[in-house]
Amino acid sequence: MRRGRVTFLGTGTSHGVPMIGCTCAVCRSSDPRDCRLRPSVVLQMDEGPTVLIDTGTDLRQQALTYGVVRVDAVLYTHSHADHVMGLDEIRRFNTVRGGPIPAFADERTAAEIRRTFSYVFEPPAQPGGGIPQLDLRIIDGAFDLGPLRVIPVPIWHGPQPILGFRFGEFAYLTDCSAIPDASWLLLRGTDVLVIDALRHRPHPTHFSLSEAVQAAERLRPRQTWFTHIAHDLPHAATNASLPPGMALAHDGLVLDVDVG
Repeated sequence: MRRGRVTFLGTGTSHGVPMIGCTCAVCRSSDPRDCRLRPSVVLQMDEGPTVLIDTGTDLRQQALTYGVVRVDAVLYTHSHADHVMGLDEIRRFNTVRGGPIPAFADERTAAEIRRTFSYVFEPPAQPGGGIPQLDLRIIDGAFDLGPLRVIPVPIWHGPQPILGFRFGEFAYLTDCSAIPDASWLLLRGTDVLVIDALRHRPHPTHFSLSEAVQAAERLRPRQTWFTHIAHDLPHAATNASLPPGMALAHDGLVLDVDVG
């Protein structure tokens, strides 16, 4: 059995929580678990790679806050701004690692990242300024990062197909509004599930809390953690209402998981 530690670098929406200019109870909360940076996790194996899922807008702050000092690979779920706009921070991890970092995405996401960050993949001729070094590779099925088996899990983010990921008995599904039939099979036997739960009200591109609970009840993992949480859901009060084995995640939460 290979073990790993998953640290939640951010559990919030694209706006983050608190939101700019909002005076609701959650945005003014003194509970640190109600402060949510943009969504991302890092997986650190005891004997293996450190894998970052998404380079979110808050990556520098998250790395400094939670002691992420090395990244050996990046996995991208999709190319929305809150999941990619910290890409430039990879420069520092290049220095620590001593070279380019492999990054993995589906074909659509890779193309959009190349377009958004053209200065990285088609660098200007003039010298000066650091440029991130990413070896961007296309995901077309399960693959290995050293001893870590990575299983991409296709999901729907509204009308857009994106990826979740499974490692051993741990699965991470952010920005999810529906799970295709074939992906339910890929998730069978999950012990720890992380899944999108935006708010109580329905949303066209994210699971509501009740929809996420239903998905968890279908999969029946030992523990479910909800992420990509809006300011509609106060941490303590929401957790008190959830079924056993389910809870809102929070920034800085660390899980010990079986990754294969």
